[in-house]
Amino acid sequence: MIRFLILAVLVASPLTAAEWPTKPGDVPLSPEELDALAGRTLTFYDDGQSRYSAGGAYSYTYASGESAFGTYSIAEDGSVCIAYRNGFGRCDLYVRSGERLILIDKNGDRYPVRPE
Repeated sequence: MIRFLILAVLVASPLTAAEWPTKPGDVPLSPEELDALAGRTLTFYDDGQSRYSAGGAYSYTYASGESAFGTYSIAEDGSVCIAYRNGFGRCDLYVRSGERLILIDKNGDRYPVRPE
């Protein structure tokens, strides 16, 4: 039973920074840059918007206008983890690649953020 518990904890743990599927030249955001997400809205090229509020509130607004709400936290590996009200959760890594800010999900999919 303990082996299964340990395995479950390991599987549920977020990826460490070294395990994120980054590309050469990707630089993860610094702790200061991650802290500065509070109060910002990031717009992606599909017109979706991630809004990080002070105090940890989070919302994602789809191009259709529908929104999903939750809370966000910064994990030890520098990823941004979202806990949605509907029970779904995810962690993503923001990196700078040249002049671009890019969100990388756990599958390695890359979502560039529009410049402000």
